[in-house]
Amino acid sequence: MQYPEGGEMDTHSDAFLRQLMRRQLRLSIACAVTFLIALLALPLLNYFFPEAMATRVFGFTLTWFILGVLFFPFVWIISYIFIKRSIFLEEEEAAAASEATQESRKVGG
Repeated sequence: MQYPEGGEMDTHSDAFLRQLMRRQLRLSIACAVTFLIALLALPLLNYFFPEAMATRVFGFTLTWFILGVLFFPFVWIISYIFIKRSIFLEEEEAAAASEATQESRKVGG
C-alpha cells in the first residue's frame, strides 16, 4: 500500500479507500463469477445430460432438486463468504493503516 509523503495513512484518505475498494471489487467479481457459473451450469447440464438430470432425487427430478433445494443455500453461502471476507478486508486495511501511522509517529517523534 502506498502512503502519502508524511508516511501516514488516514483510514478516510483517498488512497486507503481506493485500495480497499479495489480489493473488494476483486472479491465481488469472484463471487459474481461463482454465481454465474452455478446459474448457467443448470441449463447446460440439462442440455448436455438430459437423462441424468431427469433422474429422481427425493421425489424431484435432479434439475428441480438443484434449482429448488440446493440453489438457494448455495447463494446464501456465496453471500456469507462475501460478507465475511469483505469485513476481513476492511479490518486488515484499517490495521495496516493504523500500524503505518504508529510507525511513522515513532520515527518522527
